[in-house]
Amino acid sequence: MKYITSFFSTLFVVSAGLYLLPHSVADAVTLGNGTIAFAEPPRLVSASTPYSNTSVPNTTYYFTLEVPATAGEPLQQVTFNQIQGTEDIQFNQKDTFAFEGTRNHQGSKLALKAVKGNGKQQTITVTFDTPIPPGKTVTICLHTYYNPFSDGVYLFGVKAFPSGEKTAGQFIGIGRFQFSGPTATEN
Repeated sequence: MKYITSFFSTLFVVSAGLYLLPHSVADAVTLGNGTIAFAEPPRLVSASTPYSNTSVPNTTYYFTLEVPATAGEPLQQVTFNQIQGTEDIQFNQKDTFAFEGTRNHQGSKLALKAVKGNGKQQTITVTFDTPIPPGKTVTICLHTYYNPFSDGVYLFGVKAFPSGEKTAGQFIGIGRFQFSGPTATEN
Protein backbone atom coordinates (compact mmCIF):
# COMPACT_ATOMS: atom_id res chain seq x y z
CA MET A 1 0.00 0.00 0.00
CA LYS A 2 2.91 2.29 0.80
CA TYR A 3 4.28 1.87 -2.74
CA ILE A 4 0.91 2.58 -4.36
CA THR A 5 0.51 5.79 -2.34
CA SER A 6 4.07 6.82 -3.25
CA PHE A 7 3.43 6.04 -6.94
CA PHE A 8 0.23 8.14 -7.06
CA SER A 9 1.92 10.99 -5.18
CA THR A 10 4.76 11.00 -7.69
CA LEU A 11 2.33 10.77 -10.61
CA PHE A 12 0.35 13.72 -9.22
CA VAL A 13 3.48 15.88 -8.78
CA VAL A 14 4.75 15.09 -12.30
CA SER A 15 1.32 15.72 -13.87
CA ALA A 16 0.89 19.01 -12.01
CA GLY A 17 4.40 20.08 -13.05
CA LEU A 18 3.74 19.32 -16.71
CA TYR A 19 0.44 21.17 -16.57
CA LEU A 20 2.06 24.24 -15.05
CA LEU A 21 4.79 24.43 -17.70
CA PRO A 22 4.22 27.38 -20.05
CA HIS A 23 2.30 26.38 -23.13
CA SER A 24 4.42 27.64 -25.97
CA VAL A 25 3.31 28.49 -29.46
CA ALA A 26 4.67 26.20 -32.16
CA ASP A 27 8.30 26.78 -32.99
CA ALA A 28 9.48 27.35 -36.52
CA VAL A 29 10.82 24.39 -38.43
CA THR A 30 14.57 24.39 -39.02
CA LEU A 31 15.53 22.20 -41.95
CA GLY A 32 18.73 20.14 -42.05
CA ASN A 33 20.60 22.83 -43.98
CA GLY A 34 19.63 25.53 -41.45
CA THR A 35 16.80 26.97 -43.54
CA ILE A 36 13.84 28.28 -41.50
CA ALA A 37 10.24 27.46 -42.47
CA PHE A 38 6.85 28.06 -40.88
CA ALA A 39 5.58 25.38 -38.49
CA GLU A 40 2.15 26.19 -40.00
CA PRO A 41 2.26 28.48 -43.04
CA PRO A 42 0.04 31.50 -43.54
CA ARG A 43 -3.14 30.98 -45.53
CA LEU A 44 -4.45 32.97 -48.48
CA VAL A 45 -7.97 33.90 -47.36
CA SER A 46 -9.12 35.86 -50.41
CA ALA A 47 -8.10 37.65 -53.58
CA SER A 48 -10.42 40.32 -54.99
CA THR A 49 -10.71 43.54 -56.92
CA PRO A 50 -13.58 46.04 -56.97
CA TYR A 51 -13.43 46.23 -60.80
CA SER A 52 -13.71 43.05 -62.83
CA ASN A 53 -14.20 44.66 -66.24
CA THR A 54 -11.37 44.56 -68.74
CA SER A 55 -9.29 47.68 -69.47
CA VAL A 56 -10.20 49.53 -66.25
CA PRO A 57 -7.26 51.82 -65.33
CA ASN A 58 -5.67 52.18 -61.89
CA THR A 59 -7.24 49.22 -60.12
CA THR A 60 -6.18 47.46 -56.94
CA TYR A 61 -5.95 43.72 -56.32
CA TYR A 62 -6.45 42.79 -52.65
CA PHE A 63 -4.76 39.65 -51.27
CA THR A 64 -5.74 38.82 -47.67
CA LEU A 65 -3.55 36.43 -45.67
CA GLU A 66 -3.91 34.94 -42.19
CA VAL A 67 -0.79 34.18 -40.21
CA PRO A 68 -1.89 31.43 -37.79
CA ALA A 69 -1.02 31.68 -34.10
CA THR A 70 0.87 28.39 -34.59
CA ALA A 71 3.03 29.70 -37.47
CA GLY A 72 6.14 29.62 -35.28
CA GLU A 73 7.69 32.57 -37.14
CA PRO A 74 6.47 35.99 -38.27
CA LEU A 75 5.70 36.68 -41.94
CA GLN A 76 8.43 38.75 -43.62
CA GLN A 77 7.85 38.49 -47.35
CA VAL A 78 5.19 37.49 -49.89
CA THR A 79 5.71 36.70 -53.58
CA PHE A 80 2.95 36.84 -56.20
CA ASN A 81 3.50 35.01 -59.48
CA GLN A 82 1.07 35.28 -62.40
CA ILE A 83 0.61 31.69 -63.55
CA GLN A 84 -2.34 32.06 -65.94
CA GLY A 85 -3.88 34.75 -68.11
CA THR A 86 -3.85 35.87 -71.72
CA GLU A 87 -1.89 39.03 -70.89
CA ASP A 88 0.82 39.85 -68.39
CA ILE A 89 -0.63 42.19 -65.77
CA GLN A 90 1.69 45.10 -64.96
CA PHE A 91 1.79 46.44 -61.40
CA ASN A 92 2.66 49.94 -60.27
CA GLN A 93 5.12 48.92 -57.56
CA LYS A 94 5.40 52.36 -55.95
CA ASP A 95 1.65 52.37 -55.17
CA THR A 96 1.66 48.95 -53.46
CA PHE A 97 0.50 49.09 -49.83
CA ALA A 98 -0.63 46.82 -47.00
CA PHE A 99 -2.73 47.02 -43.86
CA GLU A 100 -3.89 44.88 -40.95
CA GLY A 101 -7.28 43.28 -41.44
CA THR A 102 -9.38 42.59 -44.52
CA ARG A 103 -10.56 44.65 -47.46
CA ASN A 104 -13.87 45.35 -45.69
CA HIS A 105 -12.37 45.81 -42.20
CA GLN A 106 -9.17 47.77 -42.69
CA GLY A 107 -6.88 48.32 -39.74
CA SER A 108 -3.63 50.20 -39.43
CA LYS A 109 -1.38 50.64 -42.45
CA LEU A 110 1.78 48.52 -42.51
CA ALA A 111 5.17 49.82 -43.61
CA LEU A 112 6.80 48.03 -46.52
CA LYS A 113 10.55 47.66 -46.74
CA ALA A 114 10.62 46.80 -50.45
CA VAL A 115 8.42 46.02 -53.43
CA LYS A 116 10.26 44.43 -56.35
CA GLY A 117 8.96 43.11 -59.64
CA ASN A 118 10.44 40.76 -62.19
CA GLY A 119 8.66 41.24 -65.53
CA LYS A 120 10.34 38.23 -67.13
CA GLN A 121 9.10 35.86 -64.45
CA GLN A 122 5.83 37.76 -63.88
CA THR A 123 6.46 38.06 -60.15
CA ILE A 124 6.17 40.81 -57.60
CA THR A 125 7.71 40.49 -54.14
CA VAL A 126 6.53 42.48 -51.12
CA THR A 127 8.75 42.68 -48.02
CA PHE A 128 7.35 44.05 -44.75
CA ASP A 129 9.44 46.56 -42.81
CA THR A 130 8.43 44.86 -39.55
CA PRO A 131 7.55 41.16 -39.82
CA ILE A 132 3.88 40.29 -39.22
CA PRO A 133 3.55 38.29 -35.97
CA PRO A 134 1.59 35.04 -35.75
CA GLY A 135 -2.13 35.48 -35.09
CA LYS A 136 -2.57 38.46 -37.45
CA THR A 137 -4.54 38.98 -40.67
CA VAL A 138 -3.05 41.29 -43.31
CA THR A 139 -4.07 42.50 -46.75
CA ILE A 140 -1.55 43.33 -49.45
CA CYS A 141 -2.81 45.69 -52.15
CA LEU A 142 -1.18 45.48 -55.57
CA HIS A 143 -1.99 48.49 -57.73
CA THR A 144 -2.19 47.92 -61.49
CA TYR A 145 -1.81 50.37 -64.33
CA TYR A 146 -4.94 48.80 -65.83
CA ASN A 147 -6.91 45.55 -65.88
CA PRO A 148 -6.08 43.27 -68.80
CA PHE A 149 -7.67 44.08 -72.17
CA SER A 150 -8.48 40.40 -72.78
CA ASP A 151 -11.18 38.77 -70.73
CA GLY A 152 -10.72 35.48 -68.96
CA VAL A 153 -9.36 33.96 -65.79
CA TYR A 154 -6.07 35.25 -64.38
CA LEU A 155 -4.33 33.26 -61.62
CA PHE A 156 -1.62 34.30 -59.17
CA GLY A 157 0.37 31.81 -57.10
CA VAL A 158 1.15 33.20 -53.64
CA LYS A 159 4.20 32.19 -51.61
CA ALA A 160 5.01 33.28 -48.02
CA PHE A 161 8.43 33.56 -46.38
CA PRO A 162 9.20 33.75 -42.64
CA SER A 163 11.68 36.24 -41.23
CA GLY A 164 15.34 35.32 -41.10
CA GLU A 165 18.48 35.15 -43.19
CA LYS A 166 17.91 31.75 -44.79
CA THR A 167 14.21 30.99 -45.25
CA ALA A 168 12.05 28.60 -47.23
CA GLY A 169 9.07 30.05 -49.05
CA GLN A 170 5.88 28.04 -48.76
CA PHE A 171 3.09 28.05 -51.33
CA ILE A 172 -0.10 29.28 -49.62
CA GLY A 173 -2.70 29.47 -52.38
CA ILE A 174 -3.89 30.81 -55.71
CA GLY A 175 -5.56 34.17 -56.18
CA ARG A 176 -8.18 33.99 -58.93
CA PHE A 177 -9.48 36.98 -60.88
CA GLN A 178 -12.10 36.80 -63.66
CA PHE A 179 -12.29 39.72 -66.07
CA SER A 180 -14.96 40.32 -68.70
CA GLY A 181 -15.52 43.01 -71.28
CA PRO A 182 -18.19 45.65 -70.93
CA THR A 183 -21.68 44.54 -71.89
CA ALA A 184 -22.72 45.66 -75.35
CA THR A 185 -25.71 47.97 -75.45
CA GLU A 186 -28.40 47.58 -78.08
CA ASN A 187 -29.09 50.42 -80.53
